[in-house]
Amino acid sequence: MEKILFGLFIFGLTAQVNSQTIELPNTLISVNYKYLDATDSDNAPKEVKRLEDEILNYNHKEISKLYNDTDKVYEVSFSVPKGKIVAAYDKNGKIIRTNEKYYNVRLPLEVAQAISKRFPNWGIIEDVYLIKYHCDKDSLKQEYKVKIKNNTEIIKVRTDEKGIFL
Repeated sequence: MEKILFGLFIFGLTAQVNSQTIELPNTLISVNYKYLDATDSDNAPKEVKRLEDEILNYNHKEISKLYNDTDKVYEVSFSVPKGKIVAAYDKNGKIIRTNEKYYNVRLPLEVAQAISKRFPNWGIIEDVYLIKYHCDKDSLKQEYKVKIKNNTEIIKVRTDEKGIFL
């Protein structure tokens, strides 16, 4: 009998332990989730991430007062010494499209390997990283324009983010 009472006592204590309330962390809901998903890359250079964070955190409320109904969007430029983004917003602050251009950023491993494999004795002297995003097409186009040199000969090559030559 003591074992049954002791068992019921322990069962009563464990039932109360399971009834704890768990608070979930605050969730950020953004109108620009499509852009955030499209550009979410762990391998992106810090200059790229810095500007992309700027356009995601841009306070559109002041400029949206100047929004003209005849225009569907308004454009805002963001720049750092190594790059520039021109982002088009609607009156609610949603990113409609972006054109991004970065100079001499770190190339992804796939791009660098593809260039060194196809042009083994060539060295990279400069590069331009281009990104185009559009929300309706749900597309992100990335392109690298790379200038390479072998002795005195210089050529330009274009690849996508996976190192496929265009």
